[in-house]
Amino acid sequence: QVQLVESGGGLGQAGGSLRLACAASGRTFSNYYMGWFRQAPGKDREFVAAIDRSGGSTFYADSVKGRFTISRDNAKSTVYLQMNSLEPEDTAVYYCAADLVRPLVKGWSVASNYAYWGQGTQVTVSS
Repeated sequence: QVQLVESGGGLGQAGGSLRLACAASGRTFSNYYMGWFRQAPGKDREFVAAIDRSGGSTFYADSVKGRFTISRDNAKSTVYLQMNSLEPEDTAVYYCAADLVRPLVKGWSVASNYAYWGQGTQVTVSS
């Protein structure tokens, strides 16, 4: 199975930027569909973004569309989340997720469609 380790979280300011990375190991990274989710205190885990195996198709939650960009480097076995125009509402633990099976049309945003998860990285945005 694949192991996922997130990095790049920390403290950001409203209007600023942070870049998260998720490094994969253990299996052929390019075989996996990847996603980013987040969970704020007292809230359910929510979808942020997803990307297909080649990086040619990306999907975003409405709340981050136009501000966040997901990308991947299969040679480095890493998926990234570039977060711009940060808002205090972006404060959460961010998790990367992976699965071998391509989600159905609306399945990219469903957490249960991803079998493998990282441990999460905290992002805190101050106003």
